[in-house]
Amino acid sequence: MKNPKINQMDRRNFMKKSMVAGAFSFAAGRTILGSTGIEAKKNRIYQEEKEPFKLKYAPGFGAFRHLGGDNWKDRLKFMSDQGFTAMFDNSLMDKPPLQQEEIAKLMDQLGMTLGPFVLYADFNVESFVLDNAGVREMLVNRMKEGIETAKRTNARWALVVPGRYNQRMEWDYQTANVIENLRMCSEIMQKEEIILVIEPLNPHDHPGLFLTRMPQAYSICRAVNNPSCKIIDDIYHQQITEGNLIPNIDRSWSEIASFHVGDTPGRNEPTTGEINYRNIFKHLYEKKYTGVICMEHGISQSGPEGEKILLEAYRTVDDF
Repeated sequence: MKNPKINQMDRRNFMKKSMVAGAFSFAAGRTILGSTGIEAKKNRIYQEEKEPFKLKYAPGFGAFRHLGGDNWKDRLKFMSDQGFTAMFDNSLMDKPPLQQEEIAKLMDQLGMTLGPFVLYADFNVESFVLDNAGVREMLVNRMKEGIETAKRTNARWALVVPGRYNQRMEWDYQTANVIENLRMCSEIMQKEEIILVIEPLNPHDHPGLFLTRMPQAYSICRAVNNPSCKIIDDIYHQQITEGNLIPNIDRSWSEIASFHVGDTPGRNEPTTGEINYRNIFKHLYEKKYTGVICMEHGISQSGPEGEKILLEAYRTVDDF
């Protein structure tokens, strides 16, 4: 017997919620490559709106080339529909100013947060480790360029890699130079309420770089002593460099502003390697982390099936 108190709008809302719940049940009951044999059901769960993830996992524009469409606007909307509340773009500074503004406008409409963009990351030169007027001038100019990008995009974080170490200079002198150069850059960015995030990178993928470990990054940020100088903790890099992931997160917590993720070996989506991302994300959630977690990794399989696997992987590790 129909309930006369349920009006037409309520009925539509009820049906929509039922369809979404059914889609989640369908997704949870099988893997992407499962043997349901019905392609329509297989694709339906990626066309409906999903509940937001518990944390701000942030895909890049390249994550959903097949499911999201050719247009960057369609991809961004697809991310939002799938429950992502953030996005990151390492190459944001390379995009035309008008497109930067359009990205910010659409993200604001979708209620999405922009993760850190790459402001300076030259792996081939010595820069921050030097006490050099030319280096300081370059860094000042780069900060000014980053500020303009941040203003157009409402970005709060900008990523910096201190570059290569010097093989002829004592390590402590290089550390002191890095601190002084970061202090100068942070003072510039603080005036605009922008946070620089320094990223330690593993020496196996990127040999010769100065910054490699979380304790090292932590001690530098403490020495800089500016709220505009923090750490971006790349879990992929730190698993390779030193492991001890959760204890290092806890010890460095006051200086961490953002995260990058990728599993190892392979640097693909969570669940493809040795890192227990469900436990790590649960730990961040319990610490009330509200920042962005950039999905800076590849996809283990190609084509639309790989992108569906990517989505299911994040639903799996977000299930805590």
